[in-house]
Amino acid sequence: MTRHKQAAHENHERWLVSYADFITLLFAFFVVMFATNQNDRHRAKMVSDSVRDALEHGQVSSRLSNVLGRGKRDGTAADHAAAAAGIQMGENAKRPADLTKSLEILQKELSTETQSGKVQMQLEARGLVINLREAGFFGSGDDGVAPASYPVLAKIAAVIQDLPNQVRLEGHTDAIPIHNSRFRSNWELSSARAIAMLEVLATRYNVDRARIAVAGYAENAPADDDDTEEGRSHNRRVAVVLLTQEGQNAEPSAAPRKKP
Repeated sequence: MTRHKQAAHENHERWLVSYADFITLLFAFFVVMFATNQNDRHRAKMVSDSVRDALEHGQVSSRLSNVLGRGKRDGTAADHAAAAAGIQMGENAKRPADLTKSLEILQKELSTETQSGKVQMQLEARGLVINLREAGFFGSGDDGVAPASYPVLAKIAAVIQDLPNQVRLEGHTDAIPIHNSRFRSNWELSSARAIAMLEVLATRYNVDRARIAVAGYAENAPADDDDTEEGRSHNRRVAVVLLTQEGQNAEPSAAPRKKP
């Protein structure tokens, strides 16, 4: 008896492959359009590069899941773009704020101190630099913060508290060597003054210590001519630096803490 071969079952679902490719490309297109609509062009470029890399290496679905937040709608555009670029952002990570307004506030609040020369402020690429000169904040050769300066520090602390920016406290001295029972060198004095300022900001005004870095430069980063008494008085200072993104990138990054 002749057996009839059964006709091969026709696969009517082959169109799903092309459809899936089309949907993938469509998602990629909208992600790039979304990113380019943001003000931060650098992050937009990172998103574009990430999508291109995902298309080339077959990782589209996982990258797009990160960009779209797996259904969460409470993230910021910068968070999504950073996720697409493979950047890990902490739950409480915040982008540094623009410091122009903070400078204007402090110039108004501390006009008396700036006119008298106790405080000097300037906006640099690395951040807002607030120079607290020795005459208004420390005794000669001492690291104790003068209580009379607390009202000034309170105003600075209030601005710090309103910003997400990281802070550097930089101690500086003049070039005249110091060697007494307390400090063996200008390195120790400049570092001690920066630490003393940290303690005041943290204990009296509740500035988070985790946001603060401390550095001592001794006489190696003068702000003025060290050959005159006026210049040396300008060099003896602690600089409170509210860091921009550029300044913050120069700081060492900490590994994420394990949750208990």
